[in-house]
This record gives sequence, C-alpha cells and structure tokens, in this order.
Amino acid sequence: MPADSPAPSAAADVAPPGPAVAYIGRAGWALRRETQPDFPGVGTHLARYAARFPAVEINSSFYRPHRPATYARWAASVPPAFRFSVKVPRTITHERRLADAGPLLDVFLGEVTALGPALGCLLVQLPPSLALEPATADAFFAALRARHPGPVAAEPRHASWFTAEGERLLTTWRVARVAADPACVPAAAEPGGWRGMVYYRLHGSPRTYYSTYDASFLDALAPRLLAAPPGAWCIFDNTALGAATTNALGLLERLADHARHARSRGSSSEGIRGSPGATTRP
Repeated sequence: MPADSPAPSAAADVAPPGPAVAYIGRAGWALRRETQPDFPGVGTHLARYAARFPAVEINSSFYRPHRPATYARWAASVPPAFRFSVKVPRTITHERRLADAGPLLDVFLGEVTALGPALGCLLVQLPPSLALEPATADAFFAALRARHPGPVAAEPRHASWFTAEGERLLTTWRVARVAADPACVPAAAEPGGWRGMVYYRLHGSPRTYYSTYDASFLDALAPRLLAAPPGAWCIFDNTALGAATTNALGLLERLADHARHARSRGSSSEGIRGSPGATTRP
C-alpha cells in the first residue's frame, strides 16, 4: 500500500449506528412456512422479521440494483433501531474487480442511501480469485471512503489478503475484515482489519448454505460477540434449508440470557453493598 495514502478523517468519528449490543440476523428476510410461527403478527415478511431481529443482510443488491424508492419503503417498514447491511454489487467486486469503480459506486450509493439511518453497513465480498493488488485495493477503498463514511466490512477470499499488508490496508481505510465460516484460510475465521467493528458471516459448515450450527457453537459465539466493540454484526447465511433463522434466534436467546445474568449479578451486588451491617474492605 502506498505510504502516503491518507486515512479517511470523516470515517474516524463514525460509530456503528443504533443501540444494539450486536446486530444479529440472517441473509434475507423471507420466512419459510415452518418458521412463521416464530414471527407472529401481520404485515410483510420484512415487518414480521424486524419485530424479532435487529438486523438483516441484503444480498439481492449483489445481483441487481434496487430503486431508491424500494430501499426507502424497506426502511419505513422496520423499527427505528433496525439496521440493514447491504452487499456491494458484483459489477464492482467481481466484474470490475475493484478497478475504476467510482462511477459504479456513485450509482450504488445513490440507491442505498435511501435507507437513511437504517443503513448500518456495506459489505464488500470479493471473489476467491481476487488476490490483493495493493494499488488497486487502496484506490478502491479511497474512492469508497470519499463517498461513504459509515461502517464497511470486507470479505476477501484469497490468501494474499490475510497478510500484514492486507491488514494495514483495511485498517487504514477503517474496513473490518469479516470472520467467515467456512474459512478460506485459518486466519479468515477470526475478525481482522479495522478493530472498531466485528462482522461474523456464517455460511454453514461443513455443507455451505445448508448445514446448521449446533448448540456448542452458539454457546461459544455469544460471549465473543459480547466482548466485541458495541455494534458487532453476526449474519447467518446458511439459508438453504432454513437453518439461518433457527441459528439466529438461538443466538439471540443466548445473548438475552447473558444480559439477564449480568443484571442479576448487578442486583445481587447492590443488595450486598446496601445491606445492614455490610462491611467493605479496602
């Protein structure tokens, strides 16, 4: 990466939006018949989904554009604290391969910013064949940051990105590197890049998009999210047979349990400190 590449001053002051400790959700919000009892009420699938989850990842934007009016309608149908992560189009990542992407970024951001405050993150997923080319990557993220100061996560899938040079580049532009499962290399399983945000993207393993995550996996994941900076993301992409919904609900339950236990411990401590005859030690 060129040594004189300037860090984005506008991005430095941007914090993940909303009050959520972690943005838990899945890729897409279509509700399978067998999971619909978990989403009572009336309205669109998105409205019912957003009553249970704090976030969703839009993947359809990778394949085709959506009108600003569509994004605005989606934003109007969710609670104020709900957030969307939106995948950057494949014309930018897979066809242009990050090169000379300024005009395409203008079009995409002109659409997606219609989400307003509900736009929580942009997701840049790179093709497995795209090796790190520092000058091209630096120019791309500079162009993106010149147009968008908000949270950005990247999911590289070539080993050359998981190097000190790749880490420096992503950190410079305040881009979190996705912690992915399955991982293309061992380092890909852990968060990287800019440490101000964590983004887990769980595709299902051993069978990508199909396999479910068991209870022990979710038990181990919950405290990792709680230890991450506020506003961490965890998106389940194992949607083929509906496992993503079950796994995301299970993770939410575990985070709620942790919160209840923390409140209980706090109440107990207050009771001990405030009880008659209690003594304190230095």
